[in-house]
Amino acid sequence: MNAAYDCIVVGGGPSGATAATDLARAGHSVLLLDRAGRIKPCGGAIPPRAIADFAIPEHLLVGKATMARMVAPSAKTVDMPVGDGFVGLVDRETFDEWLRARAALAGAERRNGTFERIERDAEGRAVVVYRTDRGEPEHRVTARVVIGADGARSGVARAELKSADKMRYVFAYHEIVASPVEGSADYDRARCDVFYQGKHSPDFYAWVFPHGDTASIGVGSAQKGLALRDKIAALRSQTGLDACATLRREGAPIPLKPLRRWDNGRDVIVAGDAAGVVAPASGEGIYYAMVGGRHAAEAVTLFLATGKASALRLARKRFMREHGRVFWILGMMQYFWYSSDKRRERFVKICEDPDVQRLTWDAYMNKRLVRAKPIAHVRIFLKDVRHLLGLAPA
Repeated sequence: MNAAYDCIVVGGGPSGATAATDLARAGHSVLLLDRAGRIKPCGGAIPPRAIADFAIPEHLLVGKATMARMVAPSAKTVDMPVGDGFVGLVDRETFDEWLRARAALAGAERRNGTFERIERDAEGRAVVVYRTDRGEPEHRVTARVVIGADGARSGVARAELKSADKMRYVFAYHEIVASPVEGSADYDRARCDVFYQGKHSPDFYAWVFPHGDTASIGVGSAQKGLALRDKIAALRSQTGLDACATLRREGAPIPLKPLRRWDNGRDVIVAGDAAGVVAPASGEGIYYAMVGGRHAAEAVTLFLATGKASALRLARKRFMREHGRVFWILGMMQYFWYSSDKRRERFVKICEDPDVQRLTWDAYMNKRLVRAKPIAHVRIFLKDVRHLLGLAPA
C-alpha cells in the first residue's frame, strides 16, 4: 500500500536522524528508513561544538577524554592535553539509536528496511523501494523528495548521482572490548591514543579510544587487501589489550573526500558519509555528518516550499563554505604526512609544539580556523617546511 510523504530519509545514522528530526520539527511528514542491526566502526569522539549544536545529553557520553597521545613509528609519544574542557566519547550502538528515537519523538515515522532502488510513479514522484528481509515482498513508498544518508557506499547516491561511483574510501575496522583493569595495560580512560605507525596502517592511522567500561580499538587504510583484523590483533598485543574480552567487531568504508555534487537536480539529495563528509587526516565524521544532515533538511525545506530543485544545491554550498577550507587543509596534511614512516615521525614531532597543540584543539573543539594569532600560523608553517625538507632536528 503506497503512502506519500514529504520526505523519505534513507539511513538512520547521525546525518539521517538529524535531517529527519529537523524536518519533522518543521511540520513535514517524514519516513526514516534504516537497515536494522547496522553499527558503524567509529572511535566515537564528538567535540563540544557538536554537543551544544545538537543538544546531546550528558547520559550519552560514555567517556570524556582530556588528552590525546600521538604515537610515532619509533614509539615516541607526544601528549596533547585538551586544556579547559573535554572531548566527548559515545558508543555508536546507543548513540545512533537515541538519535533515531529523537526523530520519532519529533514526529518522523520509523521503519526498518534495506533500500533497493528508486522508481517513479505516474506523476513523476520518487518511489523508494525497500525490503524488510530477504525473500519478503518489496515495499514501495512515495515522497516529494528523498535524502540518501545510507553510508559511504550509498545505494541512493549510486542510483541518482553520476559522481558517486568515483568516491575513494578508507576501510575501517574496529573491535569493542571490555576496558582493562587499571594498571594492567597501556591505557587511560581519559586519553585517546592515535598510532601513526606504518606497521598498523601504511596510509592512515590506528586508534585506541576509551568508552568508559569499554574501548574502541581500530584501524583504517585505503590499501585494498590489508588484513585489518591482523593489524588490530597486533595493536592489542602491543598495548596489552589482547587479554580484554571482545564484545563486538565492525567494519565499513569511510569516504575520503566530499562529492562534487550532492543532488540529482530533481528530488534527491545525499548527506553524511553518502556525501563524503568525513574529515581527511582525522577521519572525524559524527559532527560533520550531523551538520550535513541539518543542511540537507534546510535545503529540503526550501525545496518543499518553492518546488525549485535548485534549492537542493544549498546543502553542499553551505557546508563547503563553513568547512571546505578545513577539509582542504586536512587533505593536504594526510597527503604529505601519512605517506611514509619518516614523515609520520616528523609529524608527531611537530605535535610537541605548543602553538600546534593550541591551534589544533581550538580548531577541533570549536570547528573553526583560528585567525587571532597570525604569527603562530607563520611559525607553524615554517616549522612544517623545515620538517618536510628534513632540516629540523629529530
